[in-house]
Amino acid sequence: MAGLDGERPPVILLAGPTASGKTALSLALAEALDAEIVSVDSALVYRGMDIGTAKPDAAERARAPHHLLDIRDPEDTYNASDFAHDARAAIDAIHARGRVALLAGGTLLYLRALLDGFDPIPPVPDAVRESVRGRLEHEGAVALHAELATVDPEAAARIHPNDPQRILRALEVYAASGQPLSGFQSGAAATVPAGWVSLALWPADRERLRIRIADRFDAMLEAGFVDELMTLTRRPGLTAEHPSQRAVGYRQGWQWLAGECDFATFRERAIAATRQLAKRQLTGLRRFPLHARLNAEDADLSQALRAIQAARIAAPAAAMSE
Repeated sequence: MAGLDGERPPVILLAGPTASGKTALSLALAEALDAEIVSVDSALVYRGMDIGTAKPDAAERARAPHHLLDIRDPEDTYNASDFAHDARAAIDAIHARGRVALLAGGTLLYLRALLDGFDPIPPVPDAVRESVRGRLEHEGAVALHAELATVDPEAAARIHPNDPQRILRALEVYAASGQPLSGFQSGAAATVPAGWVSLALWPADRERLRIRIADRFDAMLEAGFVDELMTLTRRPGLTAEHPSQRAVGYRQGWQWLAGECDFATFRERAIAATRQLAKRQLTGLRRFPLHARLNAEDADLSQALRAIQAARIAAPAAAMSE
């Protein structure tokens, strides 16, 4: 094992906003620490969604074992509770092989579910889901957010009025169960287990991240993202309302293919949505217990290894602020 003296941490968390460089650094860490990578990404679980999710390609997967990629069809549902169960199983199996588990990704809801646990959320019947989503079309997200503030003020305080996906989820759960979504979610602050190390790639220059997001989306278009979208739209039973297709880029692609906007607007909307996602991820990371932030512009393997080494002898991780 190169680059790290002493006992290896059993689990390393590598978080960060989209397009911050997590894939490249996680591969370098996996090779240096004899680790296996567990994806923490709500879109990478779906088969057939490769280009628009920036999923590791065959060459990247050959460099280190990966887990929780391509485990669901896009018609299926997958939530934070599913991830927590699957991630625990993956970590246990990795440790049984005597290797380090490296959790890499930007879906903080999944990480919190793994660290804190969620009470089982009852299933939402299709009729309830369709009813709530129909109201979104007629009343709009702002009106539904106002209703959410009445029935689940805790969830409303965490969810932006312009985040229809999360508003719908909270109202669906309330309509199906009569209980607020926040009641099923642990209210305790996330804590990192002893011995684990949590790192985040952090953009020191936000404008560079904005440019990188635009450049990466254009690269996705060059790589055939439109063909991938068209293949998905031809799948029997798959619609724009399935959770998998509400991922950034895909949602806007369905709108374009449905004739709701032109190609230039599709591109602009997808880039804007990705930038908004990155902003939300950074907001969440400020409240997440981290041992260290690594500058996303120049972080390399040696810096990451030094941060891991320092974390092994430092105080427990704590949430960081600007």
